[in-house]
Amino acid sequence: QPQLVESGGGLVQPGGSLRLSCAVSGFTLNYYDIAWFRQAPGKEREGVSHISSRGDITYYAGSVKGRFTISRDNAKNTVYLQMNSLKPEDTAVYYCARRTSSTFVAPFNPLTYDYWGQGTQVTVSS
Repeated sequence: QPQLVESGGGLVQPGGSLRLSCAVSGFTLNYYDIAWFRQAPGKEREGVSHISSRGDITYYAGSVKGRFTISRDNAKNTVYLQMNSLKPEDTAVYYCARRTSSTFVAPFNPLTYDYWGQGTQVTVSS
């Protein structure tokens, strides 16, 4: 059974940093794109960042571009999201999700992802 487990969330002050991890098991990470989504209270889930199966293509939401960096270590079965210069509006539950490698499919369509993690809370507040 495929599993994705997020970790690394927490409470951080504005301007601070966090690194989220998405540890996967039950499948071979090399064959899958991974994306990070987030959902704030009262808001719809939104795509944050996406990385292709080989790690050569990345996408970012406009609101996080230049502040967040996605990376992957297939040997460690883990995908990371480095978040810098955090803002209160980044507060949300962050989820990672997988889909079969898909070069020409929109990166942030949640319907194209078949397995999701349980989420990790990120709170940015002073």
